[in-house]
Amino acid sequence: MQLANQGLRAGTYAPPLAQSFRRAQWRMLLAAMFCYFFFYTGRQTFGFAIPGLQKEFGLSKEVLGWASASLLWCYAIGQAINGNLADKFGGRRVMTAGAILSCAANWVVSFAVGFKSLAIPWGVNGYFQALGWAPGSRLLSNWWGAGERGKVFGCYTFAAGCASVLSFVTSIIVVNVLHLDWRWIFRLPVLLMLVGGIAFYLIARERPEDLGFKSPDTGIANAEDAKAANAVNASTVASTQETSEESSWSRYKAVISNPRLLIAALSIGFQNAARYGLIVWVPVHFLGKDWSKMADGMIDPAWISVALPVGMAFGALTNGWISDRVFGSKRYKAIVLYMLLGALASVGMYLLPTSIGGLALLFLAGFFVYGPASSFWALCPDLVGAKRSGTATGVMNFFSYLLAGLGEPLIGRMLDHSGNTSMVFPIVAASCLISAGIAVFIRR
Repeated sequence: MQLANQGLRAGTYAPPLAQSFRRAQWRMLLAAMFCYFFFYTGRQTFGFAIPGLQKEFGLSKEVLGWASASLLWCYAIGQAINGNLADKFGGRRVMTAGAILSCAANWVVSFAVGFKSLAIPWGVNGYFQALGWAPGSRLLSNWWGAGERGKVFGCYTFAAGCASVLSFVTSIIVVNVLHLDWRWIFRLPVLLMLVGGIAFYLIARERPEDLGFKSPDTGIANAEDAKAANAVNASTVASTQETSEESSWSRYKAVISNPRLLIAALSIGFQNAARYGLIVWVPVHFLGKDWSKMADGMIDPAWISVALPVGMAFGALTNGWISDRVFGSKRYKAIVLYMLLGALASVGMYLLPTSIGGLALLFLAGFFVYGPASSFWALCPDLVGAKRSGTATGVMNFFSYLLAGLGEPLIGRMLDHSGNTSMVFPIVAASCLISAGIAVFIRR
């Protein structure tokens, strides 16, 4: 099978078993991508609800920032727990449960009558949302070897970027096309997530052995995989030999004792703070009075904001590929490069806050700020092995959303006091620079 996989890449004949395995690999990747394509309809729609929430409840942007933080912090806690659950119970069941429960939680949020009835179920929804990413990553780590994980996680993160596009588009349709109030933002788009979760459960299988194939971690398929595997430290090789019966505590201990993974976790924390600064507050910025004035006779500014998640999707797709092909799986180089360019694009958005020329800069800001996510996630199995990748992804995402949650009320407070929604962009730029500075020390 190993020689056959090599033949597949070289364009030569491959036995039917190898062809079947390759098709199964792609089927699992596409199933995970399809499911996660709908996941953000359950948590990235909040920015579009903020104007309606302010009007109905009279809440400040800072207070609504705390509501947003409740989801991010509960998501962080959920990641620390659910990644390990995926290693223990399997990503297929856990990810499907997340889609179903998050859909239900969003409907509860839609009946809010004040801050508490908004923030509490929104926080619970954050935990349910955390049942998605790490379990899906765990399943993919079972099916793909080290030499292809940059590409695979690039595709998976691309699906997440496309999910941001979908969450923006469906929210705009609810508010600006159907002219429904903010409550329907939490009711209609999430039905797509429910469909995605059910489809994933029916299509996906947890590991190659479930379909009679050998795991890619049982051997090195070709020279490219060998090169990538040699770049992984000795602890990674040892961890891939552990059995699935390893205790939860042993998995956590192995992950937390890896210094490079902890450095990466801190770096992605600032990257995600920059990302959610854009995701939550850019819709508020483009629905503001300055952009409304410029939109007379032109495109609705709400649609201009879609350039952000479109850029994010393509940034994620390219960064994982670059980390594999250009930097030889030295993923920190791709992370640092994109973070520095993301800071430049964000500064540009601040200098041109109400210019249509800022449309390209908004695309670039999303492209470079979110792009490194694919390299961060590929680092998890690289550093601790596929057997612990769910736990590693969960721990890394815990730090990621812990810092992102800290940024939300801070940004809301600054926007309240300055009255200038473009202030979000220098905060994003600063977060990008800090992330880049920390990422330099991930090198291995």
